[in-house]
Amino acid sequence: MPEVLTPETPTQQSTFTVALIGNPNVGKTTIFNSLTGLRQKVGNYPGVTVDKRFANIKLGKQEATILDLPGTYSIYPNSEDEVIVHRVLNGLDKENKPDFVLAVVDMSSMERGLFLVTQIMDLGLPMAIVLNMEDSAEEQGIKVKTHALYKSLGVPIIQSNARSNKGINGISELIEKKMFEKPQPFLNIQELLPESLSIAIQEKFHLKNTYQAYQLIRFHENEPLLDEGQREWLENQMDSSGFNIKQIQLDETQHRYEGIQTVLDKAVEKTDLGRKRLTDKLDSIFLHKIGGYAIFLGILLVIFQSVFAWSAVPMDLIDGFFASLSSSIAKLLPAGVLTNLITEGIIPGIGGVVIFIPQIALLFAFLGILEDTGYMSRVVFLMDRIMRPFGLNGKSVVPLISGIACAIPGIMATRNIGNWKDRLITIMVTPLMSCSARLPVYVILIGIAVPESYIGPFNLQAIALLGMYLLGIVAVLFTSWILKLILNFKEKSYLMVEMPLYRLPRWKDVLITMYSKSKTFVFAAGKVILTISVILWVLASYGPSSAREEAIANIEVPSNDAPQEVQDDYQSQLASAELESSYIGIMGKFIEPAIKPLGYDWKIGIALITSFAAREVFVSTIATLYSVGTDVEDELTIQQKLESEIKPETGEKVFNLATAFSLIVFYAFAMQCMSTLAVVYRETKGWKWPIIQTVYMTALAYVSAWVVYQILS
Repeated sequence: MPEVLTPETPTQQSTFTVALIGNPNVGKTTIFNSLTGLRQKVGNYPGVTVDKRFANIKLGKQEATILDLPGTYSIYPNSEDEVIVHRVLNGLDKENKPDFVLAVVDMSSMERGLFLVTQIMDLGLPMAIVLNMEDSAEEQGIKVKTHALYKSLGVPIIQSNARSNKGINGISELIEKKMFEKPQPFLNIQELLPESLSIAIQEKFHLKNTYQAYQLIRFHENEPLLDEGQREWLENQMDSSGFNIKQIQLDETQHRYEGIQTVLDKAVEKTDLGRKRLTDKLDSIFLHKIGGYAIFLGILLVIFQSVFAWSAVPMDLIDGFFASLSSSIAKLLPAGVLTNLITEGIIPGIGGVVIFIPQIALLFAFLGILEDTGYMSRVVFLMDRIMRPFGLNGKSVVPLISGIACAIPGIMATRNIGNWKDRLITIMVTPLMSCSARLPVYVILIGIAVPESYIGPFNLQAIALLGMYLLGIVAVLFTSWILKLILNFKEKSYLMVEMPLYRLPRWKDVLITMYSKSKTFVFAAGKVILTISVILWVLASYGPSSAREEAIANIEVPSNDAPQEVQDDYQSQLASAELESSYIGIMGKFIEPAIKPLGYDWKIGIALITSFAAREVFVSTIATLYSVGTDVEDELTIQQKLESEIKPETGEKVFNLATAFSLIVFYAFAMQCMSTLAVVYRETKGWKWPIIQTVYMTALAYVSAWVVYQILS
């Protein structure tokens, strides 16, 4: 049975929790970053896959947990984010039960911000308000009289401009001294909820607040903590009292906005500045129906060129370091199985993870800058024009843009799409967007296949990388159009996106994003990559004794006085024969006929199999396979090893232009991420759609890779 938080202000406790809440794009994340720095942790709310960001901070002799709730405009049950906010604020989520609420409001959009604030007030929680974005308000001629606002709302109010750290010390002091107050209800909910119904619900669920009873009614269909019997009881009570939930919600919204307008008339002054804001002028350029797309493509090209150019030096240093490390360890340790495991399995595996940190960090830095400047919202608006004819919901743009970083948060972001069919199409095509996990594969293969030359100021490799991201968008549109025809739905949907003011990026937030995303890549993907690397080494180092003996016996042993070149050739043939007769070699040879039309040998086939765990495993798998049995004192880097690999039967390069681009296209389309499949399973509540998604993406990848190989070979 649910038990809702009793809204009583704790005063003596040394450990307490503050829930940070606000609309999207009000500077809540900046305040959270300023308060917590690098102490942030990311988890999941119990029972859902929504990210939970929190941090424990020391305030004198006290410790406070700052809980960053998902951005929301209201506490209505329209999305899972709103369900989470409802659950936390009502105390249904025991693990994240807040003692206080700190609500962040954009001073330039007071009406929208106060709608959420007044709902929290009606829950009776001890709270305070931060009026943020003071500079935006001044630019628009808005002045807030905080004392008048305090008199109307009855809770502490502090002004801030978090981007310049103005007011952050005041916010810290407010939290440390627990300067939160329990407000009076903003609305008389008893005018909306019949008294008899309110009393019955409060007694049944042990609630002490009328608005909490009202919230329980509104969320009863979406609240998994209620069992079927409790839901039926609530519905019977609603039917017997003639309670119309949709009409009451409309009445509540109307009454709330009327009350908010009364407050704003007393507390807000607005002066007509008589000039067009810089944001409007920039929007006329960036949102131009033709020029806007050209600017967006230009920005992407600059980003990808920078990713290549700026990461080249640190990547070369990292690659060379791990090649040198393998050589040094081989000299220091005695020959044997353990030394081979370290030098041929573990070190190449770790190197295959660490080498891509510069690119991952740079990519997320640029995405953070685009988000922080306000440009990403414009990208969403621009792309909506293109995507709508292909059957994608306007709201699909947000998950797809998120998919550039990672498909998992992109798929989870589809929860904001109310129509199930629209949401399903978006889930099915989001993994086709080129995510950061594909970046290591693209970079290593483009580096092999495309010369580092320039067309004007632009690097050919950067243009090739941009082409892969555009190919992902084309695949999304084409697949969405096919799904639109198959599913045959006619519902219309509309995009609502907030256009924040253009601003300079907050470099501290960008650096924190770079750090946290790189850390996630190393410790999340790295665990999978390192584990698979070690398993691969074992499978590649051992095999059936009879097969190994037969393979070695077929190699002609040179005489002792044979030239050094002959001796070296024998050692190379011996290493190749031992690898082919290993367990992994036998597996690779078994699948080789199926992948040979794509230009792949059995080693690439093994990499395809292992990278179904995670796409970026491809590089570490190749690094491990081409390290096993080789001279570890030869300090060749991963790219050099791949470029020098020769097909024994023809003497041609394994990674020629046709094979490299065939692989790039295969990885652009294939579903090679177990984590993504798990999220799709969870979001669609079954294995039907994940299996369909895997089959169609694998088929698309295979056919496309075959076409590319046939054209280029």
